Amino acid sequence: MRVVVVHGACVKDGSWWWHRTGALLAEKGVPSVTPALPSCGETGVPGGAGGPGLAEDVSAVRRVLLDSAEPTIVVAHSYGGIVTAEAAADIASVRHLLLISSYLPEPGQSLSDFGDGAPAPFLDVDPEAGTFGVRPELLVDTFLHDCDAEVRAAGADHLARQSVQVTAQPVSAAAWHDIPSTYLVCAQDRGTPARLQREFAQRAAHTVEIDAGHHPFLSQPTAVRDLLLTL
Repeated sequence: MRVVVVHGACVKDGSWWWHRTGALLAEKGVPSVTPALPSCGETGVPGGAGGPGLAEDVSAVRRVLLDSAEPTIVVAHSYGGIVTAEAAADIASVRHLLLISSYLPEPGQSLSDFGDGAPAPFLDVDPEAGTFGVRPELLVDTFLHDCDAEVRAAGADHLARQSVQVTAQPVSAAAWHDIPSTYLVCAQDRGTPARLQREFAQRAAHTVEIDAGHHPFLSQPTAVRDLLLTL
C-alpha cells in the first residue's frame, strides 16, 4: 500500500505539511507521495493570471497515481478534494479516498460552489496579479492553533500564492462516486467550520470526527496514521 497526499490551497512543499504523519506511516512500511501542484507555483511557473490552473493540478496528481499499480489511498486535504475528484477517477489502483476538511464536488462544480461568494477573511486576493494566499499574520490563529511551537514557527515558510482561477474552474469527474471514501471532520477547524464539514461529509461513505484544527496530520499525526491503517 502507498499513500498519495494532495495538499490544500495556498501552500507549497506538501512533504513538509505531511512529514509527521508520513514518518509514522514509514515506520509501518507505508510510503507517502506528495505531488507538486502547478497552480501553487511548485513546478517552476509562478501562479497567477495565465498561469497553471486546476487542469494542470489534476494532470500532475493523475501522473503520480498512474505511475504505480500499488494499491493506493489518496488523502485529499481542503482544496485537494477538488483536484482529487477528477484526478483519481477511473484509476484502478486507487482503493480509498480520505478527505480531510475537504470537498466532494459533483461534475460541473468548483471550489467556489462550497462558499458563500465572498473571500474568507484570512485570505488575501490580488485580482490584478490573479493570485490569492493566506494572510501570514492569520495563519497560526486560523490554521495552526492546535499545533506545537515548531510547526507554528515554520508554517509561514511553506505558504504560496496560488492562481485564483482554481476557485472557479469546475471538475469534470467525481471519483468519490466509485471509490470508497471516508471524511475526516476536524471539529476545531477555524478555517472550514465543522458545521460545514459535516454538511460536505454527507456525500462520503463514512465519516470520522477528530478534535483537531485544519491540519490534524501535523497536530495529531498518530491519530491520522492509525485511521489510514484501518482503511
